[in-house]
Amino acid sequence: MKKILYLHGFASSGASGTVALLRREYFDRRSYNKCAVVAPDIPVDAAEALPMLKALAERERPDLVIGTSMGAMYAQQLRGIKRICINPCFSLSKCYSILSVGKHKWLNERRDGSVDFHVYKETVRHFAEMEARQFDGLDDYDRTLCFGLFGTADPIGKESRPVFAAHYPGMDHEFEGGHRMNADLVNSVLFPFIRTYIPEF
Repeated sequence: MKKILYLHGFASSGASGTVALLRREYFDRRSYNKCAVVAPDIPVDAAEALPMLKALAERERPDLVIGTSMGAMYAQQLRGIKRICINPCFSLSKCYSILSVGKHKWLNERRDGSVDFHVYKETVRHFAEMEARQFDGLDDYDRTLCFGLFGTADPIGKESRPVFAAHYPGMDHEFEGGHRMNADLVNSVLFPFIRTYIPEF
């Protein structure tokens, strides 16, 4: 059985609508080609999140990692695995409207039942420290494993796409849409992209 690891965006969870669509698409009980979708709740702090995700990838050994926004930034760092980074946010520490100090509400249900979380100055600092090293260890083979999907109307993508293209030449692709990957875009953009560029799925 193949396995997909899905990494959600900031303030979301493994219970997002995208996860439900992935599970519906790739776990058809009538199909011989079943696929498990692993979707963790990512910790708020990068100092905790990245080691946890690397350990999870080592344990689960996914065939494909898909990440959106913050999750795409983390996905990019899971070396040696095929990855699709959708609208990656490589500088979350500088997105003050998103990663702002204070209390925030989760956008989706979390497994631990929490409804809100806090961002501290240390949280922002930990993101900045991680972001400064996020392309370390990248080699020529790994450059062939990572795809970038960028919405033409995504303001974050205007900054992150040149960064991605510099590290992964020729691996960036665009689609008509904004930052969020809604159900229509999952069906009309993501699934066809997977079928075209990762045919084993």
